[in-house]
Amino acid sequence: MSDDTKAADSKSAQPRVIEFHFDFGSPNAYFSHKVLPAIAARTGATVRAVPVLLGGIFKATNNRSPFEAFSGIKNKLDYERLEMKRFLERHGLSQFRMNPFFPVNTLTLMRGAVAAEADGILAAYMDAGFHHMWEDPKKMDDPAVFRAALDASGLDGARILERTQDPGVKAKLMENTEASVGRGAFGIPTFFVGREIFFGKDRLRDVEDMLAS
Repeated sequence: MSDDTKAADSKSAQPRVIEFHFDFGSPNAYFSHKVLPAIAARTGATVRAVPVLLGGIFKATNNRSPFEAFSGIKNKLDYERLEMKRFLERHGLSQFRMNPFFPVNTLTLMRGAVAAEADGILAAYMDAGFHHMWEDPKKMDDPAVFRAALDASGLDGARILERTQDPGVKAKLMENTEASVGRGAFGIPTFFVGREIFFGKDRLRDVEDMLAS
């Protein structure tokens, strides 16, 4: 076997991972959360979710939300809504509802995600968090609402809320956010496949193309 063949076999044998850097406050992160499992199934990849704080990313990169950045551009927000409608229809995401409390401060939610990851329940927590933000939307920055919503999803809302005050949890969320920015992130959702970075739900096709190539 030639060295080139060995190198190719070694490369193909490496596990393929889609890093999904997310914050519950982004509807586009919700869309990605719903679409990524099918991409992973088609490509044989696995998804690794990384909780980060969108507000921290914006502050570090001097970025703003589309609603702020595009508010003064005639027709831009209307077009963004059209693209959202097309995406929802393409992927059959009929449960999506715009959160009437948007924007929601997601600091507690994202600290909860870090705690859930450490406790081995991140997948269930993500399903619950995205559900209560974008399917049955609530004011999830209200501690009482947060706790009750997680309880309704079969999680221990009181324990997770308590865990959000753990200094190690707070530090880990900051660490994740700073590391994401250090690798090139400036918004959410951001995806990494190896060293390659992709931003936004509309780049999921590029993520899949890269994994399938």
